[in-house]
Amino acid sequence: MRHKAIINYLHEAKQDIDISSYGSRRPDARLKSHNKKGDIMDAVECIKKRMSIRAFRREEVPRELLVEVFNIAKWSPSYKNSQPWEAIILSGAKKKMLSKMMIDLLKKGEEPRPDLAEPQFWPPAEESRINHLYKTRAEATGIDLKAPEVIRKSKEANFNFYYAPHVIYLFQDSSLSLWSLFDMGLFAQSLMLAAHAKGLGTVPQAFSTDYAKQIKNFLSIPETKRLVIGISIGYPDSESTVNKFRTDRVKTEELVSWLE
Repeated sequence: MRHKAIINYLHEAKQDIDISSYGSRRPDARLKSHNKKGDIMDAVECIKKRMSIRAFRREEVPRELLVEVFNIAKWSPSYKNSQPWEAIILSGAKKKMLSKMMIDLLKKGEEPRPDLAEPQFWPPAEESRINHLYKTRAEATGIDLKAPEVIRKSKEANFNFYYAPHVIYLFQDSSLSLWSLFDMGLFAQSLMLAAHAKGLGTVPQAFSTDYAKQIKNFLSIPETKRLVIGISIGYPDSESTVNKFRTDRVKTEELVSWLE
């Protein structure tokens, strides 16, 4: 009876899951998703192959496909099922207007005031990983990510949303606790994984929230809301060298401790 109830629940949830082997002892029982071509993409493959895309094709994504991505992402877990996330998707002229507004503020020297403050320092372990990223990217591209002019150009690229056809802004009520901010991270990850499984590329962008007050005013988001992240989304430009660079990950032994 319990097995049947679980099967019914998954059907009702309309999840993209292969439930034919749910509860079986087969080691190859896996969650499934589908990419743009309709091929089945293993969930583990989806997690490991997702990457931040910084060059997009110009064609717009059909609204039905974007809705489908959100229909998947909304099943993310949250504290007491509070689902503390809201989103706005910008396209076309509205997106260009927002880009121009942010670039104008940057050129005027407007001080960034994101709702989530930029970190001012990092513990040694995290700082060493960031330095490793700067070093490997500099070796691969010849670009020093710490150089002021590079940072300025990087912000302009962020404010142009890497010329993706769409950008998603995620926000939530500012009175919510850090647990809800954690939940928003789960939702953002689910959103990006769902997009990748559907053949789309994404990149989460902290810089895109630099002028939070002005952005919220432009998007008619109440001041009582917390602007968390912007995520550019579209079809990846697979020919761009920008999308050839892959970051690495630390060894699992550095993250996990065992007690028995």
